[in-house]
Parts: sequence; structure tokens; C-alpha cells
Amino acid sequence: MTNHWIDIKNSDCILIMGSNAAENHPISFKWVIEARKSGATLISVDPRFTRTSSKADFYTALRSGTDIAFLGGMINYILSHNKYFQEYVARYTNACFIVGKKYGFHDGLFAGFDPKTRKYDKSYWAYELDANGVPKKDYTLKHPRSVFQLLKKHYSRYTLDKVSAVTGTPKEDLLKVYELYSATGKPDKAGTIMYAMGWTQHTVGVQNIRAMAIIQLLLGNMGVAGGGVNALRGESNVQGSTDHCLLFHIWPGYLPTPRASAATLADYNKKYTPVSHDPLSANWWQNKPKYVVSFLKAMFGDAAHAGNDFGYGWMPKLDDGKTYSWLDLFDAMYRGEFSGFFAWGQNPACSGANADKNREALARLDWMVNVNLFDNETASFWKGPGMDPRKVKTEVFFLPCAAFMEKEGSITNSGRWAQWRYKAQEPPGEAKPDGDIMVELFNEIRSLYAKEGGVFPDPILNLKWDYTTQGKYDAHKVARTINGEFTRDVTLKGKTYRKGQLVPSFAFLQADGSTTSGNWLYCQSYNESGNNMARRDNRDTSGIGLYSNWSWCWPVNRRILYNRASVDLMGRPWNPKKPVIAFAGEVQDGKYVTKKWVGDVPDGGWYPMMNPDGTPRSDTKYPFIMKPHGFGAVFGPGRGDGPFPEHYEPIECPVEKNLFSSQFTNPVAAVYRTQKDVYKTCNPRYPFVCTTYRVTEHWQTGVLTRWQPWLLEAEPQLFVEMSEELARLRGIQNGEKVIVESPRGKVEAVAMVTKRFRPFMVQGQEIHQVGLPWHYGWVWPPDGGDSANLLTPSAGDPNTRIPETKAFMVNVRKKGV
Repeated sequence: MTNHWIDIKNSDCILIMGSNAAENHPISFKWVIEARKSGATLISVDPRFTRTSSKADFYTALRSGTDIAFLGGMINYILSHNKYFQEYVARYTNACFIVGKKYGFHDGLFAGFDPKTRKYDKSYWAYELDANGVPKKDYTLKHPRSVFQLLKKHYSRYTLDKVSAVTGTPKEDLLKVYELYSATGKPDKAGTIMYAMGWTQHTVGVQNIRAMAIIQLLLGNMGVAGGGVNALRGESNVQGSTDHCLLFHIWPGYLPTPRASAATLADYNKKYTPVSHDPLSANWWQNKPKYVVSFLKAMFGDAAHAGNDFGYGWMPKLDDGKTYSWLDLFDAMYRGEFSGFFAWGQNPACSGANADKNREALARLDWMVNVNLFDNETASFWKGPGMDPRKVKTEVFFLPCAAFMEKEGSITNSGRWAQWRYKAQEPPGEAKPDGDIMVELFNEIRSLYAKEGGVFPDPILNLKWDYTTQGKYDAHKVARTINGEFTRDVTLKGKTYRKGQLVPSFAFLQADGSTTSGNWLYCQSYNESGNNMARRDNRDTSGIGLYSNWSWCWPVNRRILYNRASVDLMGRPWNPKKPVIAFAGEVQDGKYVTKKWVGDVPDGGWYPMMNPDGTPRSDTKYPFIMKPHGFGAVFGPGRGDGPFPEHYEPIECPVEKNLFSSQFTNPVAAVYRTQKDVYKTCNPRYPFVCTTYRVTEHWQTGVLTRWQPWLLEAEPQLFVEMSEELARLRGIQNGEKVIVESPRGKVEAVAMVTKRFRPFMVQGQEIHQVGLPWHYGWVWPPDGGDSANLLTPSAGDPNTRIPETKAFMVNVRKKGV
């Protein structure tokens, strides 16, 4: 998230799309209400009229899976009606870059597509470079191969007629949304977007977000107060767990997990460290070798040194060309490719797409360990629906663990604020905090390796493992390691630091082994000034809700990312009434002579791009410092499915053609080929679009909430929400039991007949959509229904492999019919 939830109150227009924030993220919605009190406009776009929609100034619906068509129409509107922020777009985004002559787009496919491998050769999307290797630019945005002109051409196809025919959204509603939101493309206005799984869980999930990021860049809404892109997380620590490498493809701090071809540390640095030849580009990732070595030193301590590549050879490597995502993990498990599995704080028998495949996969293991608070469908899969315990070979171990209030440590919220939480009470019975379980487990593993050896004992025996106090896991010791320390006496920036002293910030990390840091982004969170995550000073000196002394925010306590884009080329805020930062250096003869920024921690403390007299400076950097070239990416050549978002139909959909091209679905989407992977599109047996969603009363798969009688009383069982028109078509009354079935499975649910769903008119035909919450499972309550994910397909986005659970096809019939 670029901004934070409190900052939403600074917005002039809020678009909530792919999210039902009022119901599922109510604290975020508090700040939406504050913005509306100040005159902000709230737009809700959702297939269903939700609690968020009921609070909106304007609501309209769209068919699930057609967000890029909707947003592409907005991009076309912004460009064709000159609603974009000209100076911001020309100077701060790569709209001014010239793209090479090999680039092209024809009939749904970008240049470089190989139909045999189903992959793109991204070299076709390269920029045209000058003699120094710097991308050529045209700040007038008129060059025919400039990103800006290519963008205009690409989205000129997204007319109101076509977008309406694809999405089912009336043309007058499209025009209203486009007018309201594009009004923020002015220096003194700001708009923000709030999204959740309604955008990400698609085979074009990444490109959904990319499309909105393009809109935000065109309107100058990145880096400013009340702007940004707000990803609403489903748990309190999703941001923190991602920061600390929950996902297979990254190490902590978003360092890439090495592939097998990067055999040495030198290979790794060469492969993954971006190079920029532009002296005005900060290219912050050029510091990656410092962060990698500091991370390895945190992992292996004194055992890591230059002579052994700082232990790089001890770290696991991914096979080249192979993915290890959730979908791939369970696909491999189903194929019998590995024998053991830890399900730690999760319930994949209900939470995973194509849940019946996951349950059968669990039955093919030798052993499984489930760590959780309560019994759940994963722990007891072996005696669940369709299972014969006598035929399940998997040995299951259940370890009871502590709840969040029964352990100490940090969480990082959606705004990147790392906040320390203290233990409120001891866990009951034999339940233990996760840290204590991990300490005991690893101590046993290490003892076995020390005693018996093994194929490769080095990483186990050399791992730094001193995170206990009096035999118990100590979160403070982990926090110190994450921050990092000096391994020897060093003098940096004119000051001497002693061995064992905590590193002040990531600017002090080195590639020579003199520093450690378990996560460079969190370097400063727990240093010599104390546990900064525990700060609770609720004074706001900024006037715009930064609250800079409340907890700590990565990186270096910067509350709004890319905030140097909130000022003009001379360092003056675009919106003086809501300044994020401002340059306050002294001026002599029309030139800045001292460096001084006020406000938030600036995204790099260099001089502004120009002096007050309009002359450019050479001692400065472009504002988007994490991008190799320093510019916001309107053109995204790093994505696996194209540099511009393009509408493709979901893997399962109700129409026979894609109105924008003959390429029907995402050509590089992740699909699977076992007998449990069945996809049916435009099939008369499954005529209705279906989506899954959440309700306020339950959380995730309901492992915590389904055991609470007051919550179960409020939402006792699985329901399927449908329009009155569909109910009449199928002869279904409100409250009757119905069967919802897809090509992969079926569930029994209670019919909720409502006006919140309405039929869509799509490509001249009436299309119905239904929705189910995904919080239920067979373990508890009795007759409460099973997981909605028994219906969803295991097909995913090619960049992230997130499953497409928000748009698939089902049939709905009255039970017994």
C-alpha cells in the first residue's frame, strides 16, 4: 500500500472496486466517512449492491471478471477528454519513454508471444536507448512510439459501447463514473482506490491493479495526500507476512529467491540487481548486494563470510522455470510428488481453490502437521465427506497453538505500520505460541542432523539460532536480528559504530559482511533508539494525519511512498492545502543552496529537480526511486502477460467471444491438467456467473468464528445470493435449500433472494450472477454447509498464481429437482 488508511480522509473522490470495504474492512471505511464529511465523493462498483454501495454517492454494477474493460474505458476517457495531469504525466511517469520498434500489439497478443511455450519474450517490449544506455524521452508526449501515444492507441478500442456490452454496465453509468473520478486529475485534487480480492483473484489479477495504477499516474494521484492505491488486507498482518517472505519467490524485504542457475552470490547479484545508466535515477535496488549480504549474515552469523559467499550456497534454490505457488504446491501434492506437509495457521481444505482436489491431495501424503487453535477441515480431512479413513494413509498430527492475544510480537498493517503487541494472557492448556513450537521443532531437527548427519547438514547446523530467553522464544531477539547490527567496529558517515551495536537504518548496510539485517526494509524498526514499533505518540503535527510518532512505518518511517511526486519540479506541493512534503532550502540568486525538506520523511533527500529560476539540477534524482529508471510505470514491461492491461475473459465465462480481440482468455494464464482440473466455459449445464465473498460475522474459513455461538447465530449456514429474476426463472423461494454445482463439485446452500443482484445485459443476452460466502466447512456447525471453494477452479494469474475464485460458472437448482 502506498499510503495508509487514515490518509483516505484526504481524498476528494474514492473509488471502491473489487472490495466491500464497509462490511469487510470497517476500520478503513471510517476514514471514507471522514472524507465524505469534507465533501468527498464515494463511488461503489460491484456486481452486487453491498453495504458499501448503500453508503455511496454513486453505485453501478459490472459482471465479475470484466474490470479491465471497465478501467480501460476510463483510461480511454481520460486520454480522449484531456483529463490527465499533463506536467505530472510528462515528467514523473514513463509516458515520455520511446518504445523500441520490435514492440507491437495485434488482435489480443503483444509482440514476442510463443504459442508453444505460452510465454512472451519481453525483449520485444524494450525501450529505445540513447548512446549512454538511457531510455530516450519525449516530454511533449507526441512521438508515435512514446508510451503515451501507444497507450492512447491501445485503449482507443475501449469505447463506451464495447465496454458496456462486455461488462453489462449501462453506458450512462460508465460515463458518470469516468467523469466523477477523472475530475481528480488536477493539482489541488486527489482520488484514491480501495480494492481487495475482488480484483486480485482473477487470471488477470495483477493487470487489474496495473490498470488502476495507470489511471492514478495519469491523474497525478500517486505520492500525494488522499491518493495512492489502497490494497485492503484480509488479516491484520498480511502486509507484515508478505514483507517477511511468506511467498515462495521472495526473501525478506522482497529480495528475489535465487534460481538454481544463479549458483554463486556473484551470479545472483548480476542476475537480480538492476542497472541504470541515467545519473538522475536513484535506482534504489542497485543496493541489493548490501541487503543480500546483510540478510545472509543475519541467517548464519559468524559462519557466513566472504570465503564461503556468506553462506549463499546454503540457501535453497528454485528450479529454473518452475513455480512453487499455492496452486502448484497442491497440484504437486495431488500428483504424489512429495510426502509431508505443515498446514500452519491455515485451512487449505476449505480456503484453497478447487478444494476437493486439495482434500484428495492431502490423502496422498505420508504425514501432515496441522497447527491451529480449533479442529478444522484440514486436520480432520481424513474423515470428511467422500473420505474412507481406512484408505487414507496420511498420519495427521494436530498441535494446539496460541491466539494472537496470547503472544507478543509485531504486526504490520495495510498502511505498512509495524506495531508491537503485548501478550494479554497465557494460552490455555497445552497450547503454545508459534515461536515456542518452532524453537522446539528446530532444536530437535538440529540435534538429529548433528547426531546422524544427512545429505546436506550445513544450512541446519550453521543457522544462527539464538532467539530464546530462559528457554522460551523471545520476540525481542528476533526483532533485533530483523533490524540488524554491526559485526565489527566500523566508521560510516563520519561516525564510529561498535561491534554489536544496532544499525540505525538501511542506509548503513554494507556488502562486506560488516552488517547484518534480517530484513532491510525493517532496518530502523528496533535500533539503539528503542523499539520504534512500540511508540504510541498520537499527536499529529502534519495536519493531514501522518501520525509519524505512532508505531513505525517502513521504509525509514515514510508514511506515503513516492512522496516526492507530491511536489512540482521545484519542490513545491501540488496541493498547498494538503502538503505531504515541501522543500524549504535557502535560495540565492534563484538557486537552492541548502537542502531541507519538511513534512513526511522524503522519498530521498536530494534537491528538487529544478531551481526556483527554472534551471535544472544535476544533484537530484527522479521521484520514483524504486523503479530502475526513476519514473512511474505506465508501461510495465516486467509483467508476464503484457506491458498494458488487456481484457481477456475469465477461464470460465458465459459468452462465446471476447469483443476486444479473438484472443479469448489470458494466453499465459496458469491452468492445470489433472483429472480434477475441469474447466467449462459458455456451457449450458453451468449458465450462471458465480463469485465468492466474505461477511462481517465470519473470518476466513471460519476456523475461529464458527466456534463462537453469537456469530454463528448471526450467520448460521452457507447461503447463495441470487436475484429475484433468477429465483423466478428457477422456481426458487427465499429460504429454500438449493444445490449450487460447478464442473468441480457441488454444495448445498440456503437461497437468499434479493434485489442486491440484478441481471446483466451482456453482448445482447441476459446474464445472471450469484454469490456465496466462503467461510463454511463440514466440521462445524452440523448442517452448516461446506466450503464454497469446492466450486472454484484451480486456474491462476500468470504473475502471482493467485486463483480465479471471483468469476466462474455454476448451475443453481432447487434441492430435489
